[in-house]
Amino acid sequence: MKKDTVIGLLVLIAIAGLVTGFTLYRKYKARHDLAARIAELSPQGGPPKKIEELQEAITLYEAKIEQHVRDAVQTGVYWKILATRLQDRGLYTDALNAITRAIEYTPQEPVLHYMRGMYAAIIAKNSYDTGVARTETPQRNYYFSLAEQAYLRAIELDAGYGRPRYGLGILYVFELDRPAEAIPHLERYLEISKNNVDAMFVLARAYYVNGQNQQALELYERIPSLTKDPKKQTDAENNKRTILNNRVIQ
Repeated sequence: MKKDTVIGLLVLIAIAGLVTGFTLYRKYKARHDLAARIAELSPQGGPPKKIEELQEAITLYEAKIEQHVRDAVQTGVYWKILATRLQDRGLYTDALNAITRAIEYTPQEPVLHYMRGMYAAIIAKNSYDTGVARTETPQRNYYFSLAEQAYLRAIELDAGYGRPRYGLGILYVFELDRPAEAIPHLERYLEISKNNVDAMFVLARAYYVNGQNQQALELYERIPSLTKDPKKQTDAENNKRTILNNRVIQ
């Protein structure tokens, strides 16, 4: 075997040894850090306090721990699927309960919070006193507040996620009478989802109600060229004339 070949093999063996050593070090360090965190949190009479003892226990049960983590994540996925199925059947209260359970397992997933806000908003819109349309009730107010909080949490987790911004726009403009708060969310949404005609209608209304007539006019003027839906084209033209005639948009 040539000298260069032998040297090359030795280098490869050395690199493989370094990689293996680094991997083992990272695993050891992860166990050490986890043991240290548990030790800090453990009250007297709790699990072993010595980091070495905790490391030994973690090593012994590591496979079981990883399986529990995977099972928890998968359980969250199942709850999300269940919520979607319930939504498809119009069972929004049950869907809200299911998505709340999903959030318990994966609380950092913005989509789950958006879904929670959507379900809560729908429930709120259908929460009336018997026989009295659009009457304020504690239940109605509670679900609108829940929807707002859920949408805001989704945005907090992912500022580039557009759907909760659109949901907030609908909520602020049509349900909570806070159009000024809707405007920045809808403007951001249209940066993400350009030429979304439905969002333009909501933003134009928010502008108009907020006294920003020129911005509303500009949006209504753009809409007919962006959609082939004759009703939306007509609605945009009618709303533009309404602003010019200084009337209330229906």
